[in-house]
Amino acid sequence: MPHFAPVRVRGGLLWSGRPARHRRRAVAAGLAVTAVALVAAGGPREADRSRGRPEGTSSAQAGAASTEDRVARARRAGARVTAPVRIADAATVRLLRPGDRVDVIAAEERVTGGEARVVARGARVTEVPKPLEDTGTDGALVVLSVPRAAAADLAGASATARLAVTLW
Repeated sequence: MPHFAPVRVRGGLLWSGRPARHRRRAVAAGLAVTAVALVAAGGPREADRSRGRPEGTSSAQAGAASTEDRVARARRAGARVTAPVRIADAATVRLLRPGDRVDVIAAEERVTGGEARVVARGARVTEVPKPLEDTGTDGALVVLSVPRAAAADLAGASATARLAVTLW
């Protein structure tokens, strides 16, 4: 076979990397422009706010903002939280397992007999802690997953009434 001189391709390696390099630069420039636009449109700073409302906000804008705030508060109110609750009958708590659904009933203690009311419906049992050695208190602790509003009702009821549960 005859001897041939080596074939040299000019710019072959450089050309193959150019489109990728240009593409990366274009993406980087696009991201930089997007970041600048987001910072510019970020809204008023803390120093510009007056009583929670940016200066120069019209009443229509304020109404829309307050509606958004109410929707956000309602969404947070519907969020579930965990609440530790002391149930008056410890034997009833020993029947509970994580995942069970219960209704929590508050029975007010009065001389003439009290009324019972349901404080939380369909609360999910998340944990049944082991009782401590001779705590000297009545009842047993159970941790329930309830809506935020029901947690406030549970805390108030536990201060004034004895709590009981019914299994679903």
